[in-house]
Amino acid sequence: MRDSCGREINYLRVSVTDRCNLRCVYCMPAEGVRLLDHEDILSFEEITAVVRAAAGLGFTKVRLTGGEPLARKGIAGLVGMLAGVAGIERLAMTTNGTLLAPLASELKARGLQSVNISLDSLDEARYATLTRGGKLCDALAGIDAAKAAGLPVKLNVVALEDSPAGEVEALRAYAERSGLGIQLIARYRLHEEKRDAFAGGEGVEYDRPPRCGSCNRLRLLADGSLRPCLHGDISVRVDFADIEGSIARAVMAKPERGHSCTDLEVGQIGG
Repeated sequence: MRDSCGREINYLRVSVTDRCNLRCVYCMPAEGVRLLDHEDILSFEEITAVVRAAAGLGFTKVRLTGGEPLARKGIAGLVGMLAGVAGIERLAMTTNGTLLAPLASELKARGLQSVNISLDSLDEARYATLTRGGKLCDALAGIDAAKAAGLPVKLNVVALEDSPAGEVEALRAYAERSGLGIQLIARYRLHEEKRDAFAGGEGVEYDRPPRCGSCNRLRLLADGSLRPCLHGDISVRVDFADIEGSIARAVMAKPERGHSCTDLEVGQIGG
């Protein structure tokens, strides 16, 4: 379906939880965020109902996000439920990969089609610093397990202002020799004004975030609210008596361009 600016909105990003096992420096504060109570998080059945309604309105792609989606107990079951929704042509997930190794084969078998894995450094100490305690070996094991399961993998690399010289190049080389895709993401801060252009260093071209004029996304948060724009506070609560109407209202509320989000961190909205 099209929004008020004529953009075709066909991509639903679904945050299945606000919980994460890491505390990445660009994602949330060191002390974490106030977490939702269990009873305030959408059930798998409710998520599936929203996805089914979205598919009926022309949405064709769903991406599961968090927090960390693999921190949600039984996530493979949700993947199986969504894989059965008619009209959804692409079912993907974005994950930090550290919990992926034991789940990759089951996720693939249940219908997951691809994974984006966050990986910002191949240096163990720097990875631990960026993630505030994460283990690089766990992320690499997740990547290997996804490849072994037959899941296409794309690396999400956030280029930070203090990234050491050669870090991006090392990640590109790793992706090439490992048969992985890679996209470079400019660090953005939700509480600052949205920018469509980011200045990188010599030879650095950012793949994300997308420009507002080409945005095709709607976000379903774990608490049952729809967010038309990552960089904004507009929120539409899903009315489960009229899910299609809720989605339509959220799409039509999508602004021409983003401004700033004052009430959530990146980790709570799924990026």
